[in-house]
Amino acid sequence: STFRSFGSAYCHPYNIHQYHAGQRAEESNNANDVNSTVKKKKRLSQSEEDVIRLIGQHLHDLGLNQTVDMLMQESGCRLEHPSATKFRNHVMEGEWDKAESDLNELKALMHSPSAIVRMKFLLLQQKYLEYLEDGKVLEALQVLRAELTPLQYNTERIHVLSGYLMCSNAEDLKAKAEWEGKGSPSRTKLLDKLQTYLPPSVMLPPRRLQNLLRQAVELQRERCLYHNTKMDSGMDSVSLLLDHACSRKQFPCYTQQVLTEHCNEVWFCKFSTDGTKLATGSKDTTVIVWQVDPESHQLKLLKTLEGHAYGVSYLAWSPDDVYLIACGPDDCSELWLWNVQTGELRTKMSQSHEDSLTSVAWNPDGKRFVTGGQRGQFYQCDLDGNLLDSWEGVRVQCLWCLGDGRTVLASDTHQRIRAYNFEDLTDRNIVQEDHPVMSFTVSKNGRLALLNVATQGVHLWDLQDRVLVRKYQGVTQGFYTIHSCFGGHNEDFIASGSEDHKVYIWHRRSELPVAELSGHTRTVNCVSWNPVVPGLLASASDDGTVRIWGPAPFQDVQDTDGPNESSSMDS
Repeated sequence: STFRSFGSAYCHPYNIHQYHAGQRAEESNNANDVNSTVKKKKRLSQSEEDVIRLIGQHLHDLGLNQTVDMLMQESGCRLEHPSATKFRNHVMEGEWDKAESDLNELKALMHSPSAIVRMKFLLLQQKYLEYLEDGKVLEALQVLRAELTPLQYNTERIHVLSGYLMCSNAEDLKAKAEWEGKGSPSRTKLLDKLQTYLPPSVMLPPRRLQNLLRQAVELQRERCLYHNTKMDSGMDSVSLLLDHACSRKQFPCYTQQVLTEHCNEVWFCKFSTDGTKLATGSKDTTVIVWQVDPESHQLKLLKTLEGHAYGVSYLAWSPDDVYLIACGPDDCSELWLWNVQTGELRTKMSQSHEDSLTSVAWNPDGKRFVTGGQRGQFYQCDLDGNLLDSWEGVRVQCLWCLGDGRTVLASDTHQRIRAYNFEDLTDRNIVQEDHPVMSFTVSKNGRLALLNVATQGVHLWDLQDRVLVRKYQGVTQGFYTIHSCFGGHNEDFIASGSEDHKVYIWHRRSELPVAELSGHTRTVNCVSWNPVVPGLLASASDDGTVRIWGPAPFQDVQDTDGPNESSSMDS
């Protein structure tokens, strides 16, 4: 289909020359009225004209061409420059010589006339590929030698294009060139690329109105404090008639379950990588593994792993969720590696009774782990507890293995996090704090680290730029080890326990909490957000319970909370 263009951007709502000769007096009066009306009818502003053009383009894409003609005629606007219309039609019809001569007209309208060479290159490339598809090898060769090469532009690409001469058939060509073939789809893509070199006053960017609306929807979602579901990139799932707003009732602020099976302080909790299980470790010498119901998200006791004489203060799931490693508090020199599926103890590791093995992290390959403690041990071991490497004199508080399989991050007693490379035995500073780093965790993409800092609270660091990004407010942190976590959809949220018995949740970009969850009666030591179910959060407390938080049990979908609602939520 072709675009039609119309005259200037002035509006002419009336034609004042269609009167009968016999009505002179009335005619002059009417003419004065109409003239004054024309004067009152101001010229469209630039933004009004832009909106009309955007609507026109959108209607044209829907095939409503008569409506477009009417809109342009009545508004006195034009959709695009006549030269652009001509150029568009020639490209879509594959009239390459005419399209090339159109470029000379367009050159005068462009901000950067040097872009003409790039546009010409794109045109000739399409022409060349279409000749090849049609089996016109000599014509294609002529385009390559006599038209593309003299441009002296992108010679690397010309070498690649010349290689396509060897393609045995059209299908082979399309596969190697990653090109759709001659016809409307590939020419439309070509036009989209060509348009980027033209000012929007000459030719609008493709699907401009949809893009603006999509950006608006995305921005609203990003600003929504409680948005915790997958962002659908399509526009069909949202209403453009209302601003986006998630209800707080869809957010994990409500106690779904209180797990009371532990009979002493619960020091740690962690969901498995696949989100189907939760492991909890307690001062009562046990680890309990809970099964998450895939439908109701209720938890039920699956296995109890017993015999941890010192209590269990840290847990780490293997990447495939087959194994679970349990560590104890400072005076514990043992590490336990359980097979979760069978409930059997695979390895009980202790290098020396002098050791303190309080932290552990799995290598992404699932075949090795690192462990350490505050007495200066730092080991890399296999699944049978055999020592593969050791690093002397590092007093480890908390550990994390990065995705490269080589680098281990360790927080130490010097209030810093350092990166240790076990392959080339190098180490370097990443983070330096002014107070002890009690624990830390790293985002899935390895970019951000979340630190619980003694007496300071929760700090977010960018590991790549090695800068402090944000300090989150509200949480009470002394010298207890409290474990915070990333969570929610896209890890947009941060949760932490606190010594004031609450769970705090922040949006990653905002320093003030979006929710404070009350229910526990003593310090909350650890929180874990389910990595698969964004609305499921667990918290472990010195009160001996594990609380499971989820959305409100009965939701009115239409209900959205006002901006002034209190952010504290009771059980």
